[in-house]
Amino acid sequence: MGTEGSTMLEPLRQGLPPIDPASVSSSVSCSLTADYASVREARAFTKSALDRWELAERFDDVALVVSELVTNALRHAVPDSPGAPDPAVRLHLMHWTSRLVCAVRDPSEASPVTARTGGEPDFAAESGRGLHLVEAVSDGWGWHPLAGTLRGKVVWALFRLPASRFPLQG
Repeated sequence: MGTEGSTMLEPLRQGLPPIDPASVSSSVSCSLTADYASVREARAFTKSALDRWELAERFDDVALVVSELVTNALRHAVPDSPGAPDPAVRLHLMHWTSRLVCAVRDPSEASPVTARTGGEPDFAAESGRGLHLVEAVSDGWGWHPLAGTLRGKVVWALFRLPASRFPLQG
């Protein structure tokens, strides 16, 4: 993940017990092209990672979140310029003994928005409900701008893993 890793993970530490370095299991990431076929690729990548981490039972919720985050990045954060090089959209999956994080990096510095009417989700809207789904199936989500030389933002979702799987670690 490079030097942006600690910046990307800082919001994930708020309100949670500290991460014991010994509890880190694995992380993987992949680049995605500026094409909606990337959503299917992101789901397949997620399935492979969850199978490897013996978390296949979490696939439905995690895949829904990954699909929404990648779709939002492609729809709202990727420049529409013909002939422009594919911007950096990356999917990161990070696994600790007590949590799983899905993060999508995109080139836009604009904050993600949800469709709301009077403070409530507008379920009649044609789009804009994706982040409400992310909020409903994950244990938390957020976003932040990238720091340093990287431009854009990261939108992430956190899944707590059952303590019974790993009773002695964070």
